[in-house]
Amino acid sequence: MCHATHETPLLHHFMAPVMARWPPFSLCLLLLLLSPPPLPLTGAHRFSAPNTTLNHLALAPGRGTLYVGAVNRLFQLSPELQLEAMAVTGPVIDSPDCVPFRDPAECPQAQLTDNANQLLLVSSRAQELVACGQVRQGVCETRRLGDVAEVLYQAEDPGDGQFVAANTPGVATVGLVVPLPGQDLLLVARGLAGKLSAGVPPLAIRQLAGPQPFSSEGLGRLVVGDFSDYNNSYVGAFADARSAYFVFRRRGARAQAEYRSYVARVCLGDTNLYSYVEVPLDCQGQGLIQAAFLAPGTLLGAFAAGPGGTQAALCTFPMAELGASMEQARRLCYTAGGRGPSGAEEATVEYGVTSRCVTLPLDSPESYPCGDEHTPSPIAGRQPLEAQPLLKLGQPVSAVAALQADGHMIAFLGDTQGQLHKVFLHGSQGQVYHSQQVGPPGSAISPDLLLDSSDSHLYVLTAHQVDRIPVAACPQFPDCASCLQAQDPLCGWCVLQGRCTRKGQCRRAGQPNQWLWSYEEDSHCLHIQSLLPSHHPRQEQGQVTLSVPRLPILDADEYFHCAFGDYDSLAHVEGPYVACVTPPQDQVPLNPPGTEHVTVPLALMFEDVAVAATNFSFYDCSAIQALEAAAPCRACVGSIWRCHWCPQSSHCVYGEHCPEGERTVYSTQEVDVQVRGPGACPQVEGLAGPHLVPVGWESHLALRVRNLQHFRGLPASFHCWLELPGELRGLPATLEETAGDSGLIHCQAHQFYPSMSQRELPVPIYVTQGEAQRLDNAHALYVILYDCAMGHPDCSHCQAANRSLGCLWCADGQPACRYGPLCPPGAVELLCPAPSIDAVEPLTGPPEGGLALTILGSNLGRAFADVQYAVSVASRPCSPEPSLYRTSARIVCVTSPAPNGTTGPVQVAIKSQPPGISSQHFTYQDPVLLSLSPRWGPQAGGTQLTIRGQHLQTGGNTSAFVGGQPCPILEPVCPEAIVCRTRPQAVPGEAAVLVVFGHAQRTLLASPFRYTANPRLVAAEPSASFRGGGRLIRVRGTGLDVVQRPLLSVWLEADTEAQASRAQPQDPEPRRSCGAPAADPQACIQLGGGLLQCSTVCSVNSSSLLLCWSPAVPDRARPQRVFFTLDNVQVDFASASGGQDFLYQPNPRLAPLSHEGPAHPYRLKPGHILDVEGEGLNLGISKEEVRVHIGRSECLVKTLTRTHLYCEPPAHAPQPADGSGLPQFVVQMGNVRLALGPVQYEAEPPLSAFPVEAQAGLGMGAAVLIAAVLLLTLMYRHKSKQALRDYQKVLLQLESLETGVGDQCRKEFTDLMTEMTDLSSDLEASGIPFLDYRTYAERAFFPGHGGCPLQPKPEGPGEDGRCTTAHQGLTQLSNLLNSKLFLLTLIHTLEEQPSFSQRDRCHVASLLSLALHGKLEYLTDIMRTLLGDLAAHYVHRNPKLMLRRTETMVEKLLTNWLSICLYAFLREVAGEPLYMLFRAIQYQVDKGPVDAVTGKAKRTLNDSRLLREDVEFQPLTLMVLVGPGAGSEVQRVPARVLDTDTITQVKEKVLDQVYKGTPFSQRPSVHALDLEWRSGVAGHLTLSDEDLTSVTQNHWKRLNTLQHYKVPDGATVGLVPQLHSGSSISQSLAQRCPLGENIPTLEDGEEGGVCLWHLVKATEEPEGAKVRCSSLREREPARAKAIPEIYLTRLLSMKGTLQKFVDDTFQAILSVNRPIPIAVKYLFDLLDELAEKHGIEDPGTLHIWKTNSLLLRFWVNALKNPQLIFDVRVSDNVDAILAVIAQTFIDSCTTSEHKVGRDSPVNKLLYAREIPRYKQMVERYYADIRQSSPASYQEMNSALAELSGSYTSAPHCLEALQELYNHIHRYYDQIISALEEDPVGQKLQLACRLQQVAALVENKVTDL
Repeated sequence: MCHATHETPLLHHFMAPVMARWPPFSLCLLLLLLSPPPLPLTGAHRFSAPNTTLNHLALAPGRGTLYVGAVNRLFQLSPELQLEAMAVTGPVIDSPDCVPFRDPAECPQAQLTDNANQLLLVSSRAQELVACGQVRQGVCETRRLGDVAEVLYQAEDPGDGQFVAANTPGVATVGLVVPLPGQDLLLVARGLAGKLSAGVPPLAIRQLAGPQPFSSEGLGRLVVGDFSDYNNSYVGAFADARSAYFVFRRRGARAQAEYRSYVARVCLGDTNLYSYVEVPLDCQGQGLIQAAFLAPGTLLGAFAAGPGGTQAALCTFPMAELGASMEQARRLCYTAGGRGPSGAEEATVEYGVTSRCVTLPLDSPESYPCGDEHTPSPIAGRQPLEAQPLLKLGQPVSAVAALQADGHMIAFLGDTQGQLHKVFLHGSQGQVYHSQQVGPPGSAISPDLLLDSSDSHLYVLTAHQVDRIPVAACPQFPDCASCLQAQDPLCGWCVLQGRCTRKGQCRRAGQPNQWLWSYEEDSHCLHIQSLLPSHHPRQEQGQVTLSVPRLPILDADEYFHCAFGDYDSLAHVEGPYVACVTPPQDQVPLNPPGTEHVTVPLALMFEDVAVAATNFSFYDCSAIQALEAAAPCRACVGSIWRCHWCPQSSHCVYGEHCPEGERTVYSTQEVDVQVRGPGACPQVEGLAGPHLVPVGWESHLALRVRNLQHFRGLPASFHCWLELPGELRGLPATLEETAGDSGLIHCQAHQFYPSMSQRELPVPIYVTQGEAQRLDNAHALYVILYDCAMGHPDCSHCQAANRSLGCLWCADGQPACRYGPLCPPGAVELLCPAPSIDAVEPLTGPPEGGLALTILGSNLGRAFADVQYAVSVASRPCSPEPSLYRTSARIVCVTSPAPNGTTGPVQVAIKSQPPGISSQHFTYQDPVLLSLSPRWGPQAGGTQLTIRGQHLQTGGNTSAFVGGQPCPILEPVCPEAIVCRTRPQAVPGEAAVLVVFGHAQRTLLASPFRYTANPRLVAAEPSASFRGGGRLIRVRGTGLDVVQRPLLSVWLEADTEAQASRAQPQDPEPRRSCGAPAADPQACIQLGGGLLQCSTVCSVNSSSLLLCWSPAVPDRARPQRVFFTLDNVQVDFASASGGQDFLYQPNPRLAPLSHEGPAHPYRLKPGHILDVEGEGLNLGISKEEVRVHIGRSECLVKTLTRTHLYCEPPAHAPQPADGSGLPQFVVQMGNVRLALGPVQYEAEPPLSAFPVEAQAGLGMGAAVLIAAVLLLTLMYRHKSKQALRDYQKVLLQLESLETGVGDQCRKEFTDLMTEMTDLSSDLEASGIPFLDYRTYAERAFFPGHGGCPLQPKPEGPGEDGRCTTAHQGLTQLSNLLNSKLFLLTLIHTLEEQPSFSQRDRCHVASLLSLALHGKLEYLTDIMRTLLGDLAAHYVHRNPKLMLRRTETMVEKLLTNWLSICLYAFLREVAGEPLYMLFRAIQYQVDKGPVDAVTGKAKRTLNDSRLLREDVEFQPLTLMVLVGPGAGSEVQRVPARVLDTDTITQVKEKVLDQVYKGTPFSQRPSVHALDLEWRSGVAGHLTLSDEDLTSVTQNHWKRLNTLQHYKVPDGATVGLVPQLHSGSSISQSLAQRCPLGENIPTLEDGEEGGVCLWHLVKATEEPEGAKVRCSSLREREPARAKAIPEIYLTRLLSMKGTLQKFVDDTFQAILSVNRPIPIAVKYLFDLLDELAEKHGIEDPGTLHIWKTNSLLLRFWVNALKNPQLIFDVRVSDNVDAILAVIAQTFIDSCTTSEHKVGRDSPVNKLLYAREIPRYKQMVERYYADIRQSSPASYQEMNSALAELSGSYTSAPHCLEALQELYNHIHRYYDQIISALEEDPVGQKLQLACRLQQVAALVENKVTDL
């Protein structure tokens, strides 16, 4: 739904400059934008307004509509928070210092002001919305509830009686609409805000209707003597049936200076506020109240708690006790004069009014329950209403609401971090049962926490959103357990409804066990406690009994039923027992596959609600034997079910027993039965014979059995069954019965021939009775078939086999290993053949031996003992290793030492057999290390090291080490070279190279490897490339020459197609082969995780320069990381380039030269520039890197833009590159090569074969045509070339600008340092012009006066007597000031006076500083006491605001104290760098032109003072004639000036240079001298800013300059006294024309005014476009301008030039290298002590205190005002630059992060990079001072005593006392009263002594 905005004409008038009316379509669009996004249906809704701050929330009770007051907006929302309407309320042109105005001219300081909503109330009777904003002094308006866009009333010209809300957003305004018979009234309470709010009462009753809505005329107002004394801060306003209540914080007047919490009450019908009474609230041990809510019978208050108010406490105050406390205060004030039974004052009349508590008749409180005209008011009780905290929270609370439900109180607390806490209040405790984040973290919840009319939802407001939160989310708990575990007091489990509900939603909640509540004792969910039976066979039905404690009682016609899964059974209930019948077999679900039972849910149901539930199992005995085939009987009777086994029929059955006549093996579950359990089952216990069965031999098997008596009387046929691979083999068996129930089963003998793939084959075996009835196996039974031939390939293996197998080596036929009986007796071989050696490795070893040699073969022994001493290598013994020996097949032995060159075979000789001899020979050779390459590498490792030598392939186990670290070898090891890669080393230095061959070591002693420091990269540029790569990247750093193979690599995330086309998976380190050169790496290789790595090898140019070429990357790949690999050091490109990431740009695209296509030649006319069009040409390359060729010659690139390339071709047609055809035009951009087609140079056509006569005729015929076309062609070409030249000129200007700034900065710095060196030598002679101490102190004490304003008045004749008497009085006053009590009382009394202004406070503080300068120890003690009082005051408000401004006398005293104590530090330490900075700034400003009219300068740091014009100027050196003095000759002093300087500027510069060693106050004034230009003997010309020669054009008169007079370089000038006081326009320029805001005009007869200008006319200044000369009749035509921002580079140049001096100054201020001034240490220790005393633990607060007290209070002032310290002249431009530097210093002192953006002021951006460094200096300064030894009182007092003598002879001490007495005289009565009220003051007779002073000073008045 869209509404058009209806604004009254008045508001529209004020908003007209800001915005137009909102048309309906625009509002519809805005409503769409502000509509909240759809949320999941969880009961929560949200409304948010982007970029809008929400202030207040109001609810229309009957409608449920919600209204949101915001900054510049009002929103109307549905109960579900859907936007229904909106109104725009701002911004408007306004000022808090002006009353509402019609014409903006009435309020010059008015500006565009946001309109924050301060009060939002609903008047239900009038169906109006009352909205009050902060603008127009807080006036209100009414709007229609149905559509807030419709304004019903708005005051056109509001009077001060209609100023309702506070006009400052941070000051709270609260209110109520009070319905009275016949009318609604508005009760509004507000805090003190703004200087125009002093007349607005803190509480007033206002009309809502009538002729003047919102006026308090004729209605009650809370009259306050001085609102600033009390400064009420309101928290909330509430009403019950009879009264309105206001909760607030305030301080008391005079004696009661601390803030306290109060609640005030007013009768609803009392329109005069006669009934006003307030009492203090005290939440014991806690701070001030922060939020409140009036619940039925209770007032809830959230109080600040914890250190610094960072926590919260909740207290409740019963309304009965609150009413009794108020009635007691009212009764005492009505009837007992405010005194209680003890005589102490328990009630009073507050707020500084004249009314007092009285003594009326005792029945007066009852007779006048709401007061009357004669009763005292406003009444304030002194006795606080106390309460104990119910709850404490860890965060401050900003909002409170409460709900009374089901007899319980639920409180809702919103905290300052955006969290909503739900609290259950029971008894004297509060419990948080749920917390949730509502607003964004850190966004406080607004006090407007509203419940809807049904108490089911809570509306929560934060700064940018409104949320609708369910009061209780009972439905979200799906079951009883979660419902009760939530501990939500509003929720309980409704048993028969099966839902978590509020109590009122459960129909039978009043009956026992129907609604379960988590806070009841023994509150548990209904459950089935037991089942009998707990399971049942599925084949039959039966009854199950459930035990359910606390089962609800049903009505007569209601019943429970049981649900077994989907089967329902009627339940029979007896008390807690419920009986149900199980379902029939066909209704029971089937068993899941592989199981013998099924478990179904069993639920006790009421209708369709499950009251209690459990699981119930149905089992099937017959399924058990199918699941356990190996032991069906044991499984049957051993299960958890009641199953029995019938052996004869082999069935598992349920019930009592087996069928008639059959024996039964009963279940383990049965008792009192002998034949039961698995032990009673017929079963096979195990094998009676051997379990090893040889293959191919007839074997007999026997098995032990038990319990076969169950089969007596049956045919006894048994079978043995073996599960062979691929078949089940059955063997007939016989039973042999033995003693008892045991027996033996004999299986028929059988030969087995299974197909075996292993040496031994386990074969399962079992027995059946008959052929089907299987006997149980007591455990798994196996026989093992084995074949001797398997795994015994030779004789040694066969003889080493286990003897129990009976295997022999049989030589019958094919020799093999066989089972003994299967080998004929004569074929058995007892001795094995000789050993056979197949292979030996390695074949070389070191002479030292110790090499592990591996011998492979057959018949190499049956056991290790056979070979232990049987091996020799080259006739040398070799010791076998037992752990590595493999029977018959492998021997590993360790070689013995032998001479170098020894060679021979390997021999194995076992016992008496012939030895086995290898065909390969082993050689002992000596490996030698010769050299190393390279000789050094980085400490991080990664160097590919080549070790050269001889016989390096010795042994098979070679390893290398460098400095003790392994150096992994890159395979293979070659005979003459080993290559390895170094590992990281802890420290740089030399490391020995070691190679280990087996146990032999070789060290390369002659050439150690040297680890160097890791290479570092400090710069890399450029940082962009085309995807084709090949761009040269210059990388600078240190130690780069130690890198062996630097790479530039890029990791890419590539799609499948790109991976397939560009790379194959490969090892980054490919295998080498001996003798082959190292292969270059592939351009791109595939890594894991789908990454592609593309690399190029960089070349090392020097130790500080690498040259890399950007790798080419596939088009579809996305670069992830670009980095340099310097051996083992990887450096990201961004780290090397100072944070600049490397970017890959798309490859450039160029159009063919010829429009007809690349195959057609482009016809080029000689002398033409080639223009090639394209896209993205300069994104990844610069013009210097582009190479363009036409054939074999180069086309010189002149300009490269994003879309064009201009190049100058060779003058003559070049040769083609391939030697034939036309030359090709080729553009090379890195690796990207683009051929754009052939180029054909146009030349003069060759002479035709026509006859001369024909040629002449043709030429004459074409002459006319050529003449006609020629003119047009020439004109077109001229225009085209001119445009091209202009374009190229602009490009060249922009390119040169960047390099120009840097060059200029370096040159300026060099010049400045030369000048400063000269200055330093001058200062050694003349010294820095410090002010003397007296002048310095006067300027510091009385800034703005230029010195001390206390000048003695001349005494008239006959006044000596009066002076003497007055002097005596002032001396007594001086003595009286030495009384600490008097002085503190005086200060506190003066500061309490409303008319005692801030200026007065500073003035009196400085007077005291003068009067007590001789007693600095006493002054310091006073200051320390006052600082303690100030800290105690701010701790309860906002501690961070302390010392922020100079609003109190103690803050000014602190400023003066620091000025006194730091004077010596200024002279000795900080003064010199500060003066050098000032002189450097002055020198730089003077070097460039300064406009005398607008004040703009070329050289400045302040962009508002920047001259944004190119002004041509030349420096001149004038020879100034100085003297003659006494006995001296005329001297010529050179002075540097500019030819563009005005004459006044020249005089100022000349005076600065001629009198450079003289303080400014001792120099002649520039306006008292004339400048004479002397040429020759008699040529004298007086120069001035204006004279008859001044140039006037179009009403603009230009000030004269040296250029105007054509004064040459080296001219002689003199300064002579002025002979007349002629008017000098320039003298008043600074006053009349600041910064070009007003152009000075001169009346010029009838022609009107004339405007002055110097360098630029004010209308030409870009930012002065609004400035105009009002008396001009015509204006010059505007001329073309350059972009003004281009001159901002001058600020950078100036900043770079001055940087050293700024750093030196900051270092001098913030350094602790010199002794810290003891005053600073003393002050910081005092602040630390105050913070500790008041429990302030936040380091940020202490940082702010120290910053406010020293750096911002003293040093910033010194930085901005060097004239306070030095005797110098500070020009406006120097002052502007110092302001920028001082602001930088201020930004460096803050703890908040210094954020700048593109919209930040230029002055902020200038020092953005330096400020973090300066912040560290400040933090280190504070930390160092804190860690230094504390300043003792003795040291401090000694230093103060020394300082006290510096000002004792000041002539103004009496004047200071006289001025101080004048202030005392203004408030004489109040001071006397305060002294008389103090008991100690009475004893000391301080009031009497002050009266004596007054008598002496006033009765005999002296005019001091």
